Amino acid sequence: MDIETLLLSRIQFAANISFHILFPTITIALGWVLLFFKLRYNRTGDERWMEAYRFWVKIFALSFAMGVVSGITMSFQFGTNWPGFMETVGNIAGPLLAYEIMTAFFLEAVFLGIMLFGFSRVPNWVHTLATFLVAFGTLMSAFWIIVLNSWMHTPQGFEMIDGVAYATDWSAIIFNPSMPYRFVHMVLASFLTVSFLIAGVSAYRWLIGGRTDGVRVALKTAVFAAALLIPVQIFVGDLHGLNTKEFQPAKVAAMEGNWETGTGVPLVLFALPDEQARENRFEIAIPKLASFILTRDWNGKVTGLNEFVGEDGEILHPRVAPVFWSFRVMVGTGLLMLLVSWTAAFLILRRKRGVEGLPKPMLYGLVGMSFSGWLATLAGWYTTEIGRQPWLVQGVMTTKEAVADVPAPMVLSTLIAYLLVYAALLAAYIFVIFYLARKTARGEDIGTRNAPPPAAAPKTLPAE
Repeated sequence: MDIETLLLSRIQFAANISFHILFPTITIALGWVLLFFKLRYNRTGDERWMEAYRFWVKIFALSFAMGVVSGITMSFQFGTNWPGFMETVGNIAGPLLAYEIMTAFFLEAVFLGIMLFGFSRVPNWVHTLATFLVAFGTLMSAFWIIVLNSWMHTPQGFEMIDGVAYATDWSAIIFNPSMPYRFVHMVLASFLTVSFLIAGVSAYRWLIGGRTDGVRVALKTAVFAAALLIPVQIFVGDLHGLNTKEFQPAKVAAMEGNWETGTGVPLVLFALPDEQARENRFEIAIPKLASFILTRDWNGKVTGLNEFVGEDGEILHPRVAPVFWSFRVMVGTGLLMLLVSWTAAFLILRRKRGVEGLPKPMLYGLVGMSFSGWLATLAGWYTTEIGRQPWLVQGVMTTKEAVADVPAPMVLSTLIAYLLVYAALLAAYIFVIFYLARKTARGEDIGTRNAPPPAAAPKTLPAE
């Protein structure tokens, strides 16, 4: 194995997981939003909730399909690019991946058809139950994947025998120290992604003339959901950072761009990390703020990157610049989400005209933020996963030990193929979303034919 193979294999897996994660990030939360729309319809009989449901269930189906296809491709790479991973920790990773399939994917697959096509073919309560089970399945899928990912960062509940990991305590494996923080952080990221997607697409529909009650209620719901959730996400992110400081201090040092261990460490807002000189250039920082954030003490001690250099000069921390900048992109996007959502919510409440109170610049701003959740999620994942290097499983095996010994040109050729296909699929996905938005704004394909009856109506309908 040469360094080119390792680098290309890492880039290829990063490309696959970057593409894949976009779609579960939507389905995890969108299923619950659809359930909310459906329950509101059942309770009130107000058709505007079902109009919102009918539009967004199409986006859910599209996202679910894209997630399944890209997930299969990604799982193949455990065998083709990273055989050492399953050879070493397969006794733990294998069952966790199997739990995800048995408890989540099958549940989603079984009831998705009822959710999509059973509006007038099953009793209303059955359709509502199917929506709940699909939403629950997406959450369970996220749970098991986050369990495995968290275990790779904070592994516990196992023993190594002849270089192979064997489980000794499944409860310790599942509820490893970082799992609760990562799971809640990811679920909140999904809800924020969906909130801004719904708000942005609804604002687009509103701007082009689709001013229906369904668009109005979806836009208002999404704005207030985002405004409520973003402060919670900031709080949870802070707790996650403190957990990371305890178990992966090198990652936190890279995130902060902090080279020297010291007290009263400043918070670096901007810098150009120089790994050769092991210092920051053009640094702009706030005195002592990093110490306060990480230790709750203005003069608290914070570990620097220079602590993670071996006696032989081996670097035992991740590359600083990617972690440093991806962390700032994540935080910056989160702060922009806070500003936009609070401004939109304020305008809706202040002018007492609902969505009509939003001026055009605000609506265009929401359209521009449609996929901001994707940006924040990807930046967060890059911070997390690059920040774990050089470890694949923290303290157990390095990335170099897991990679397949295949020629670099072979990896490069498949990488190029993946990138071309993913670029085309992503463009098609975004095009379809806005195509549906334009189509419904013109009053086409509203989907009233398959609408279920109000909750107070008879439980079944005659066959069409």
